[in-house]
Amino acid sequence: MGKQSIMLFSTEALKGIKMRIKYFPDTDTALMEFSGLKVAETKEINENIYIDLDASGNLVAMTIEHARKQASLPSLSYEQIDEQTPDKPFQRTTGSRR
Repeated sequence: MGKQSIMLFSTEALKGIKMRIKYFPDTDTALMEFSGLKVAETKEINENIYIDLDASGNLVAMTIEHARKQASLPSLSYEQIDEQTPDKPFQRTTGSRR
């Protein structure tokens, strides 16, 4: 049987890159995907957090094991700060999901 996932959040960034956060309740693991680039290397940050990098060292994804404890996963909020231009002040987009 394959892993089931719950999509918690997806946003479209300014340059068209989609960020996704997936939660796998059967393993209490959160996966944050920042791009669709090929993973060249995985680095252990600590025993519960891993980052995936592409060949140029750019962040592709981050995995958090024991996510409910490590990342306070039951709730999620975000804030997107849009680019400031001379004729437009910073704009904020906020949201949350429980």
